[in-house]
Amino acid sequence: MFDKLKRLGAETAIYGVSTIIGRFLTFLLVPFYTNVLSSPSDYGIVATVYAYIAFLNVVYGYGMESAYFRYASGMEIGDATQNFSTPLVSIFVTSLIFSSILHFLSTPFAGLIGVGFGYGNVVQYSAWILFFDALCLIPFASLRLQNRAKLFAAIKLLNIVSNLLLNLILLLKFKLGVEGIFISGLISSALTFALLIPIILKQFHLDFRGDLYKHLLRFGLPLIPAALSGIAIQVIDRPILKALTNDSVVGIYQANYRLGIFMMLVVSMFDYAWRPFFLTTAREENAKEIFSRVMTYFLLGASLIFLVLSFFIEDLVRIRILGHHLIKQEYWSGLSIVPVVLCAYIFTGMNTVLVAGVHIEKKTHILAYTTGAGAVVNIVGNYVLIPPFGMLGAAFATLLSYMVMAGSLFVIVQ
Repeated sequence: MFDKLKRLGAETAIYGVSTIIGRFLTFLLVPFYTNVLSSPSDYGIVATVYAYIAFLNVVYGYGMESAYFRYASGMEIGDATQNFSTPLVSIFVTSLIFSSILHFLSTPFAGLIGVGFGYGNVVQYSAWILFFDALCLIPFASLRLQNRAKLFAAIKLLNIVSNLLLNLILLLKFKLGVEGIFISGLISSALTFALLIPIILKQFHLDFRGDLYKHLLRFGLPLIPAALSGIAIQVIDRPILKALTNDSVVGIYQANYRLGIFMMLVVSMFDYAWRPFFLTTAREENAKEIFSRVMTYFLLGASLIFLVLSFFIEDLVRIRILGHHLIKQEYWSGLSIVPVVLCAYIFTGMNTVLVAGVHIEKKTHILAYTTGAGAVVNIVGNYVLIPPFGMLGAAFATLLSYMVMAGSLFVIVQ
């Protein structure tokens, strides 16, 4: 058992270092945006569009990444090439169709999501960000399944660094504002796909296996409602907050929500190593004992981080970087949401551990109910709590939804 935990720890460290560096570089965009964009309203538009991108990422992937993990790890049907090529071909075709529709109907879509008809170009950039991100799903999953954590981490870091540099150039030098943010995202996503092409060519062959594809869909499609519910829990508060308030409030909320990055780092780097780990460990006789130990260690570490950050968050935002505060003083009114966000991420991590049993037993349909319950709580909670409590109400609605999701999963897996 110790060897298994040691391997998980080693891979978590690799993913963790790259994730910490990458997320920190991404986090630097928060003070950058708050100080460079003309107003919180502009940041609110960015937050709103990226909330919709998060939803569409689920549609573009339609469970193929998880299905690939499940079937490629055991080779129940077909060989390695077929298990890699079949989902990749499927995602390429569907993503091309979806992005083409979004591109040519960009202006109506911009009006539909409430950012204004003048932001049709932003929708176009977003469409192709979604396209390239979807094409990267299976190659990245392949690297994780092969335990090639170093290469995975390196490409992810290059994506983040390129995005950061492009933001600096396009917003500072060319003064492109909101448009520059999405151009940066598109170029960095395309670059990431280009870096993955050698990995793709080594495993890809135009060998689309129909019976395997049916099993992939049967496993992956039930994950869509659960994944959409999961995304709703993460980002639905932004559109609702926008509908009940304005872009400026959304911008302030987004900037402070991002301060939860330190807990998000812990959960993210753990998740990258956890999924392939529990799939390969599930056959061990003492698997349940190992999984229980993992949950204990995670909660101990996360609780310590929660306490430290909750006590010192106000001191943290007052730090000056190149003459500017960590986030502009105009955004400090939202600091009260940070401890709530940190706590929500702890429950996210608990859910990550508990979901192992569902995947191992191929009972992915259960996730539709647990995350669906969380999503309903989140949506209702936002509409109930935002009017009297504003941003704090939105944060508590998110926390409640994660508690419901983790609690229901805990009851099911016992």
